Amino acid sequence: MRVPNPFAFLSYVMLTTFTPGPNNIMSMSTASQHGFRKSLRFTSGVFAGFFVVMALSCAFTLSLYNAMPSIKPVMTVVGASYILWLAYKTLTAGTHAEKDASGSGFLSGVVLQFFNPKAILYGVTSASTFLVPYYKSPWVLAGFCFFMAAVSFVATSSWAMFGSIFERFLSQNGKVVAWIMAGLLVYCAVSLF
Repeated sequence: MRVPNPFAFLSYVMLTTFTPGPNNIMSMSTASQHGFRKSLRFTSGVFAGFFVVMALSCAFTLSLYNAMPSIKPVMTVVGASYILWLAYKTLTAGTHAEKDASGSGFLSGVVLQFFNPKAILYGVTSASTFLVPYYKSPWVLAGFCFFMAAVSFVATSSWAMFGSIFERFLSQNGKVVAWIMAGLLVYCAVSLF
């Protein structure tokens, strides 16, 4: 039985999940605003949504791969628009004390995955490159999906921990931090094109 190159697979998984993207930036922002413990609702939602996106990517890789040329531009525009909206919300949010938890709950983390082109493209790429060509068992594919979602949870939790540890710095330099985070989100959106 052929297996994918484990180093290539793990490198791809780690680099993709730990680099800046909507999940990590929103986790850091949520933790800096509400603390690490409260950010766990959001990061748990990211885990659940990410698992579903990975599972759907594996289940529909062949059909998505064939349809990708017609779906990709629409998905890119919708995803980039959502990321730009997140950047706008980051810049226009009130002071640290005024911020609410409306975007930091479990459901927000789940829903973000379905509008996160990085997660969707990551799922499709992982499934079509590293998983489906080598494994056909639904249980094995589900195990890989769980593994990738768990790595995503560790990544978003790491970014959230960074946000909570540096909360005082982040709140004292709120405007600069907001501009940097918004800039990173804009970079994420622009890099899709």
